[in-house]
Amino acid sequence: MRFAHFADCHIGGWKEECLRELNLQAFRKAIDICIEKNVDFVLISGDLFNTALPQIDFIKEATKELRRLRDGRIPVYMVPGSHDYSPSGKTMLKVLEKAKLIHNVVNFNEGRLSFTIDPKTNVKITGLWGKKGGLEKSDYKVLNKNELELEEGYKIFMFHTAINEFKPRGMESMEGEDVTSLPNNFNYYAGGHVHYIFKKEYGKGYLTFPGALFPNNFKELEEWNCGGLYLVEENNLDYVPIKLKDVVSFTFDVDGKDVDEAKQMIISTLRNGDLRDKIVTIRVRGELNGKASDLKFKEILEYTQDAFHVLKNTAKLKSKTNLKVNLKEGSVQEIEKELVKEVESEVKIKELTKEDEVRFTENLMVMLDKDRGEGEKVQDFEKRIISEVEKVLEL
Repeated sequence: MRFAHFADCHIGGWKEECLRELNLQAFRKAIDICIEKNVDFVLISGDLFNTALPQIDFIKEATKELRRLRDGRIPVYMVPGSHDYSPSGKTMLKVLEKAKLIHNVVNFNEGRLSFTIDPKTNVKITGLWGKKGGLEKSDYKVLNKNELELEEGYKIFMFHTAINEFKPRGMESMEGEDVTSLPNNFNYYAGGHVHYIFKKEYGKGYLTFPGALFPNNFKELEEWNCGGLYLVEENNLDYVPIKLKDVVSFTFDVDGKDVDEAKQMIISTLRNGDLRDKIVTIRVRGELNGKASDLKFKEILEYTQDAFHVLKNTAKLKSKTNLKVNLKEGSVQEIEKELVKEVESEVKIKELTKEDEVRFTENLMVMLDKDRGEGEKVQDFEKRIISEVEKVLEL
């Protein structure tokens, strides 16, 4: 018996088109591996898509790949993840299940789980979903583990939840379950949700997290470079990386440096690096003597033109300026007006009177303070804000 286990595909998750395509390529490659290795079945431990109702293009691509498995008589067993799950039940997994492209193994009723039996191997598979915010905790509390533990045969338990005892560093605050929440006497525990590669002898076999099939954010690209899957044959586990592009990561500490010094340091390093067709991550941190905007990243990134794609992170970059603002107590609106008066003498806007400057800044602050409407999609919200800001800027 041989099976593949992967999780957290997050198809459609990246904003950047080229990285979305790489994400899809990783999914295609995973299917290639499953077919080449002639696995008996595939386990996907949640978050096939990045949202319960993904865009039609992502659905078409994922469906095409899942159909290859179905045509090869390789069944796919899944549990919904926190991104797949929808309280209303309106999720693309329902559609894929009706098309017989996947089998959702979560058959949960009044605290009881039933098994899905793989017809070729007689392996018994069950599991629990993941929900947003770790709300599956209530399901684990009422789970009848006794019946599951008494069942004979080779058993697999799938889950999409962090396990408190095995959380990686930096994820200690993530909602999770104690390992005792899982039923005993299973041969394989197929985990998802936590994006790190982990395996541990547990029960009659192993408890594993295969990590994301493709890095899902800046930090994961830095740390993991690529994703992958587990191939399992009896009790032998092999982690198979899926590497599509090399990743080169740079971290620049500009603490105490002036703008020109910092800029030249970054340019010199990038100019001497081998960046051709690679994903490049640039992290800049520290307190800069001057304004961060004066680094002019557009000029810096001219030295990365051979790269496949460049991502920069300046979340920990601070600017050391001499601008001082004195605020009095009052409402948010009063404080904002006071702030505008304090800075308008320091920051001049060309071709505007003093009164126009104040009105312009106040209007811009109002635009940027708006909240997303109920039921409004993130993309639609962003377009609306950009449109309103453009009107204020008269672009």
